[in-house]
Amino acid sequence: MIRRLYDWTMSLARTRYAKAGLAGVSFAESSFFPIPPDVLLIPMVIANRKDWWRLALLCTFASVLGAMLGYAIGKFLFDAIGEPILHFYGKEDAFTEITDWYNTWGGWGVLFAAVTPFPYKVLTIFSGLTGLNFLTFVIVSVVGRSLRFFLVAFLLYRFGAPIQAFIEKYLGLLFLLFMIILIGGFVAVRYVF
Repeated sequence: MIRRLYDWTMSLARTRYAKAGLAGVSFAESSFFPIPPDVLLIPMVIANRKDWWRLALLCTFASVLGAMLGYAIGKFLFDAIGEPILHFYGKEDAFTEITDWYNTWGGWGVLFAAVTPFPYKVLTIFSGLTGLNFLTFVIVSVVGRSLRFFLVAFLLYRFGAPIQAFIEKYLGLLFLLFMIILIGGFVAVRYVF
């Protein structure tokens, strides 16, 4: 099933509905869809490199709107919709385990998920369920999603097709390292200085 969804998503990049598809996938991925928008963003930027920032902006805007839907699912519809989505991704146990941590570090969690390949939708739903401050949620979502999509689009604009394979192979690792350094820096500043 996942492979068919992936192939369908890739086929959208070659149609006249590509931008609408990018917006739709970006929106849906933030709350329930399993395929990340990078699958569409990468070939679309390669095909029209000068449009990189518009595509990244569209991706970011739609993704943050989708994140708001995820937040609403957690806040208002968790039993009916949120639990089945978490069950589909096998995250029920993880959901329970991170509750205490999330009450303290929720904003950082959303930022981490917004930037890395971690299933962002899990934390958008969790944010609504736990009542994470909505303004904090939106701000870190905008920052994280912008960082992710603008960086990918800019690298493709700057370096073209050769960077595509590198991005697809190491994106998760690069963002994970970035987040470790970023969070480590804030922790060091807080406890060392």
